[in-house]
Amino acid sequence: MTKNNETSSIKELSPEQREELLETIKARFEKNMNRHKGLEWTKVQTKLEANPEKLWSLNEMEITGGEPDVVGHDETTGEYIFYDCSAESPKGRRSVCYDREALESRKAHKPENTAVDMAAAMGIELLMEEQYRELQKLGNFDMKTSSWVNTPANIRKLGGAIFCDRRYDTVFMYHNGADSYYGARGFRGSLRV
Repeated sequence: MTKNNETSSIKELSPEQREELLETIKARFEKNMNRHKGLEWTKVQTKLEANPEKLWSLNEMEITGGEPDVVGHDETTGEYIFYDCSAESPKGRRSVCYDREALESRKAHKPENTAVDMAAAMGIELLMEEQYRELQKLGNFDMKTSSWVNTPANIRKLGGAIFCDRRYDTVFMYHNGADSYYGARGFRGSLRV
């Protein structure tokens, strides 16, 4: 999906991809107004069109199953905040351990990628636990799956990583070894545009 050539490292969508993505995001925006009360699509679209590399990242969120949507607007910076709003942890981002250090520490049965590396390659940030809890106020997410979240350095230093899910109408935060991975665990990201 990336337009690559040797003279440019900018990640950009073709006009057709851009149009298709904007239509998809607009439809989702209009269908889920409870996530972004008081915000206008035309202003979001203008901001997206002015930031082609962010639009590319948004497309990466979309094609990996994240179903990104606007969840807020930072009045100070003027940025719109997108989170992955798929009902379950994005399918294209599951079966990954937490980070590169965890991947390299595995002796056998290594996953293909890590949550931290994938997020960086996509140009997005892993949700923090607080952001994950804010997302859960907008709907019921991860009822059957779980999602890695940004792990505090003190926990990561000891070999752990944290993930969250929703069960029994409650949002839970858990821990695992950072090198663990499961078919039902991926990660959710955020993007500021």
